[in-house]
Amino acid sequence: MLSNNDGCVVARSKEAKALGVPDLDAFFKIEKQLKAQNITIFSSNYTLYGDISHRVMETLKRFSPEIEVYSIDEMFLSFEGFQVDLKAYGAEIKQTLWKEVRMPVCVGIAPTKTLAKLANHAAKKIDQVNGVCLLDEPKKWQWVLRRIPVTKVWGIGSKLGKRLNAMKIYSAYELATADPKQLRQQFSINVERTITELNGVSAIPLEEQPEPKQQIYCTRSFGEKVASLPPLLEAVSGYASRAAEKLRAQQHFASAIQVFINTSPYEQNYYANSKTVQLPYPTDDTRILVNHARKAVMQIYKSDKRYLKAGVGLFGLTSKENLQGDLFHTGQSIQAEKLMYTIDCINKRYGQGSSYIGAQGSSKRWRMRQHYLSPAYTTRWSDLPVIGC
Repeated sequence: MLSNNDGCVVARSKEAKALGVPDLDAFFKIEKQLKAQNITIFSSNYTLYGDISHRVMETLKRFSPEIEVYSIDEMFLSFEGFQVDLKAYGAEIKQTLWKEVRMPVCVGIAPTKTLAKLANHAAKKIDQVNGVCLLDEPKKWQWVLRRIPVTKVWGIGSKLGKRLNAMKIYSAYELATADPKQLRQQFSINVERTITELNGVSAIPLEEQPEPKQQIYCTRSFGEKVASLPPLLEAVSGYASRAAEKLRAQQHFASAIQVFINTSPYEQNYYANSKTVQLPYPTDDTRILVNHARKAVMQIYKSDKRYLKAGVGLFGLTSKENLQGDLFHTGQSIQAEKLMYTIDCINKRYGQGSSYIGAQGSSKRWRMRQHYLSPAYTTRWSDLPVIGC
């Protein structure tokens, strides 16, 4: 699996790893090697990933009333008060996702979120548990903790891991048996909470409603370097539109917008610049955001440069519920609210990009390289597999 613009290898199957495919290596360096070994190559397909993730999460919601969507491919479920065989229940979750979404998953069940993450890791590595690992007793999770490096513990990164190694804490078990108060003084309260969780006591609650973002960014590298203003304006218009969609999804307005552009850092006379603009009033109106983004680009654009990347950021985010009006400006109109709602409904029903601002253009020659893109099996009628009977 390749990164944006087919740049680097970012994911490998077990078979690819066994053939010696390196991680995070530049694709152009090993392209011939991969093709010679008949290895299947895929470009990043975010539309497909997002749709499959949504299907998985919607299916998982049936198994618990309390859930936390942790990332695109992870969810926490609370089984507190459940009078069921948890091992069998985990197997049912796994089987249901395979049957209904055709997505293979591993299930880790434990008294705390940190132990559940380790249980999930064990479910992937230990063949005997058949993809479902239940750590419901101290002797079970301690067995796993003794065999897991401290850097594999949720929340313990490589830098923190090195500092813990210097204190002769190498395994997850050694961290679990360390003095939590002493490590809190040397590191942070998060380390203390991790130790508490590793001992089976919950210290990190479910976040059923994720915290709204304080900033929203949409950035991309171009598939081909952009050497003129029109495609750069189209790209920035597209990024501003996408950022506006995210803004509306969390029911916020933005007070300022930032645009940045840069050339390749490997070229001579590297150029990077940004422009931040205060909006006339807090808004989530795509038309206003796109208009100010385009004006900002024209102020920082240089005609003698070939641009590799551009991006748009939204700042000063305020909840619509808590917005304080301005005595001298009425703010966003009801008509604008209705228009944005209609556009979002169309795109939700017929697919992202079905309705868009004309400034985004239609050719999009600047879009990122995806030479090995898989079909959009679940979001495009023309890509549905055809079976002959």
